[in-house]
Amino acid sequence: MDHQLVAGIASFGMSGRIFHMPLLTSHEAFRVEGVVERTTDEARKRYQGVTVFRSFDEMLSNREIELVVVNTPDPTHFALTKRALEAGKHVVVEKPFMQTVEQCEEVLAIARSAGKQVCVFHNRRWDGDFLTVQKLLREERLGRVVDYEAHWDRYRNAIQPDSWKEQSSAGAGLLYNLGSHLIDQALLLFGMPQAVTADVRTVRPSGDVDDWFHVRLHYPHVQVSLKSSYLVREPGPRYLVHGELGSFVKFGIDPQEQALAEGANPTSSRWGEDPEEYWGVLHTETEGRIVRQNLRTERGTYRAFYDSVYDCIRRGTACAVRPEEAVNVIRVITAARRSSQEQRTLPVPRDSPRN
Repeated sequence: MDHQLVAGIASFGMSGRIFHMPLLTSHEAFRVEGVVERTTDEARKRYQGVTVFRSFDEMLSNREIELVVVNTPDPTHFALTKRALEAGKHVVVEKPFMQTVEQCEEVLAIARSAGKQVCVFHNRRWDGDFLTVQKLLREERLGRVVDYEAHWDRYRNAIQPDSWKEQSSAGAGLLYNLGSHLIDQALLLFGMPQAVTADVRTVRPSGDVDDWFHVRLHYPHVQVSLKSSYLVREPGPRYLVHGELGSFVKFGIDPQEQALAEGANPTSSRWGEDPEEYWGVLHTETEGRIVRQNLRTERGTYRAFYDSVYDCIRRGTACAVRPEEAVNVIRVITAARRSSQEQRTLPVPRDSPRN
């Protein structure tokens, strides 16, 4: 292994505590130098030897830090990523990458000019259930896929009045939040769609942001439907995939986030294992024989994202989440929001419109 990458984390909020700190501090290829906490010292209490910076600029001034994790509220991604790149740092950005395609392209131009890497934290590519779907399609176990439906539902009927995630002025909403993951997964499986038809709504009383959506991505030979809601107390299947030979239906959600929240070690021997009661049902045809079975879920592994980041920066390989792919997610979100507003199907542009 080459020498460690020294990282700094821009926030010790939910994503810093649950995802980035545990994943980075458990990874032998990284060393976390410090975390930005403006008024508290939680990171130092939990992680011995970690520096607490009182401002983003203080962290940027640290010469040891090579990689900055921008995991701050979505509206700040653009400005903070630019500042980190201009300070000579590589950057990992939380999803969604940016709030507009134009912001994405400006950031990538700065990165190219500075000779620095930008990777986007679409960690749900390494959910075990999605890895299972990906493997089934790669092995053509269902034959030609004609219908793909993915859900990510929660039950949050109360509005959090002090949270930026509940403020439309901050560019927040469910489509940017959970939708970015569902869209990224769909694009990874099927590529860019020709068009999008979307219905994006606010269904909670007194809500200010979208908290329900149904996005249809149009392809020549497969129907793709992505749905999410904050008012689902009893969730249905997470994935339903149907093809010429068979179907795959999967309930439950990947266990890694909950395990991280409970303080489990991401290097443990059984990390990312899905409980057997949540294994999906595969009903298909193999060599002329009908097979219906509970299919073991592939093991999830969020650390693979940081494996890729390390190789990208130290060895010059492409990041597993290429920034251009993250821009395409924003293109689809932009088209979906407009489709819902105008109540019509819209084409999805491959490139930004030129003046």
